[in-house]
Amino acid sequence: MKRHLISAADLTRDDAVLILDTAEELARVADRPIKKLPTLRGRTVVNLFFEDSTRTRISFEAAAKRLSADVINFSAKGSSVSKGESLKDTALTLEAMGADAVVIRHHDSGAPHRLATSGWIGGSVVNAGDGTHEHPTQALLDAFTMRRRLVGADTGLGRDLSGRRITIVGDVLHSRVARSNVHLLTTLGAEVTLVAPPTLVPVGVGAWPCEVSYDLDAVLGKSDAVMMLRVQRERMNAAFFPTEREYARRYGLDGDRMATMPEHAIVMHPGPMNRGMEITAEVADSARCTAVEQVANGVSIRMAVLYLLLSGAVPEEPAAGQTRTEESK
Repeated sequence: MKRHLISAADLTRDDAVLILDTAEELARVADRPIKKLPTLRGRTVVNLFFEDSTRTRISFEAAAKRLSADVINFSAKGSSVSKGESLKDTALTLEAMGADAVVIRHHDSGAPHRLATSGWIGGSVVNAGDGTHEHPTQALLDAFTMRRRLVGADTGLGRDLSGRRITIVGDVLHSRVARSNVHLLTTLGAEVTLVAPPTLVPVGVGAWPCEVSYDLDAVLGKSDAVMMLRVQRERMNAAFFPTEREYARRYGLDGDRMATMPEHAIVMHPGPMNRGMEITAEVADSARCTAVEQVANGVSIRMAVLYLLLSGAVPEEPAAGQTRTEESK
């Protein structure tokens, strides 16, 4: 892997499979009485969040702490940023504190790339979502969830998603999750189809390595996984569809539509959900919906990313005679 994780497009197939396999190894830590490894002891991870977040920030914090790293949570609200401090000055402050990795979420697309290439930070930079650009660790945890469900946790080791058909539905225009997933899933061999109203399809989507459809019912029957995107009303400054009811009728996933999917197919959602709009409660609460698994898998994936960026080696299982207490020292 490279020194930073800014875009899912930067990952090769081998990079992505290594992260998924490492996450599979680290996921076993969650099943132990002591859920910590000493791997990153003495390292400092800073969560630098310029946008509100619950799942992603807590997930990165849990991941770093399970690897025994020191964690500093930095929120733009109530900080010097709200007084006008620039990204450069904030970065130089973090560098002076000895940050080994900076996990950044920013409302401006390109901010993590700027941080990684500026020379302001000596450590690794991880993009936790920038504007409407990318969210690579979300795509990784989605791919991890798909591989576990569609291939198997143990049988999936070393394997990608070749031949799988993934459908991503909804507000593609404003979705950094969709962009990262198209890049990563294609790299892993999957066939990706985007389904959305014409008004919510980005300009230039023809250059993306995927198909585009405006008819959800036409693609559900051949999908191995259907990912429903949240309608991001907070980013909308115009009327992108007539009414919420009309959107739900044409592009929402309900029980009847789910019944037309193959038996093995799964329903995914990056969260938070607009229940009753892009997904009904019946679907969201069904056994086929992986939304809760995705949250749990996010910790394993982010552990793997931090581990590979900051230690550069694949974790080994503890030796046969080693106790859990010794392992966690």
